[in-house]
Amino acid sequence: MGRGRVELKRIENKINRQVTFAKRRNGLLKKAYELSVLCDAESSYREYLKLKNRFESLQRTQRNLLGEDLGPLNTKELEQIERQLESSLKQVRSTKTQYMLDQLTDLQGREHMLIEANRALTIKLDEISSRNNYRQSWEVNDHDQQQTISYGQQHGESQGLIFQPLDCNPTLQIGYNVAVSEQMNTPSHGQQVNGFIPGWML
Repeated sequence: MGRGRVELKRIENKINRQVTFAKRRNGLLKKAYELSVLCDAESSYREYLKLKNRFESLQRTQRNLLGEDLGPLNTKELEQIERQLESSLKQVRSTKTQYMLDQLTDLQGREHMLIEANRALTIKLDEISSRNNYRQSWEVNDHDQQQTISYGQQHGESQGLIFQPLDCNPTLQIGYNVAVSEQMNTPSHGQQVNGFIPGWML
């Protein structure tokens, strides 16, 4: 029964990763040797050995940069690793600073937009407040006028000033009225007696 297909992804466990690497490396070396013997591909085998040595060197350098396996190194090699770390740290800090500056610029732009929106809302709120104050003052004045009129009517009634409608003839008389004319031309009894008008008629 064959083994199932292995998913190609990084092995998180360090020990398992090293064991798998050693096994597969030995398997590749064996396959390369068989290929060079069967197919006379010694040049390919040499290229593979160069890549193998290069990979092992890079792996050793990576461990040294992580602070591992520093015992066999001399002072010059340690100084070289220190310079590499300083250069890497400087690049990391520069990238971090640029990222923070970009974030600051973005936040300043958002702040400006929020300030403009707040200013527009403040102006609109002031306009609404002014209209409400004008409406309230108009309603107060109207209420005061109504109270003044009501107070005048109550004060007049309390003083006994009750206005009665005048008795008048609503019918408008247009033309010549004979009875009225005769009554006006007929002298009264007082005038017929002594030719003078009594005092009570004056």
